[in-house]
Amino acid sequence: MASEIGRVFVAGAGLMGHGIAQVHAAIGMPVALYEPDIARAEAGRDRIAGNLDRAVAKGRLTQDDRDATLARVEPTADLGRAADADIVIEAVFEDLAVKTALWREIDVIAPQPAIFASNTSSIAIHRLAEAVVRERRPQFVGMHFFSPVPIMPLIELIRGRDTDDATETVIRDLGARLGKQVIVSADRPGFIVNRILMPFLAESMRAFEQGLGTADDIDTGARVGLNHPMGPLELADFIGLDVCLGVMRVLDDGLGGDQFRPPKVLMELVEAGHLGQKTGQGFHAYPREPGAPGPNA
Repeated sequence: MASEIGRVFVAGAGLMGHGIAQVHAAIGMPVALYEPDIARAEAGRDRIAGNLDRAVAKGRLTQDDRDATLARVEPTADLGRAADADIVIEAVFEDLAVKTALWREIDVIAPQPAIFASNTSSIAIHRLAEAVVRERRPQFVGMHFFSPVPIMPLIELIRGRDTDDATETVIRDLGARLGKQVIVSADRPGFIVNRILMPFLAESMRAFEQGLGTADDIDTGARVGLNHPMGPLELADFIGLDVCLGVMRVLDDGLGGDQFRPPKVLMELVEAGHLGQKTGQGFHAYPREPGAPGPNA
């Protein structure tokens, strides 16, 4: 196993993937940012450029550091670029079939010492690890970042059934290099953060559904009354209502209980294609910027 991470392969250039690529490039690591469609990989790199440009404008980053960080990110549509990776971080759609299909492909490409890390927010690590050969499963781990990745200082490390101590140590060390705090969760539905968060979001949605208050009033109640930085419905829109629904379904299937049951209003919004900020409409309406990514970003 690679004891020191150097080269990084990030599969998925959307909301989470481009941020994961950015933070690794920012600490000096070359990153291959993969999407099967090169235009989407390049769009991920463009989003990184936008993040860095805003940091320069605010005086948080020099132009030289901005240019050096961006130069370390190489968009690619070639899965073969995983062949020289020390770590492969998967950040594709939160669907077991999609993720396992990708891991099966990567398993025959990546070098044997490489660590495999999934950014899944809810799917059991041991189920994802079943997609790779048994000999590699001790190096398979959950590495759950939080959005926006360059700002949020937390990583959830999830040990699967076969994850070994050496892999945990490498991920802890990498988290420290990234300036993140690492917490360790058992491999159970939703892990720590979403196990706590999703019932709160679901109950807020049910309150809205039942006419207890407007979306603005419910969010203001949490922001002002509970001192939360963002209201629950606004937060759900930011995460993506499709993502929230997927996580709630995993929790409902794995744990049961009314608190994990997806609310009817959430299912209706997702069915209508209203996924939150990324589509311009969720529990709130959002202006779309020209060239903003579509609902699959």
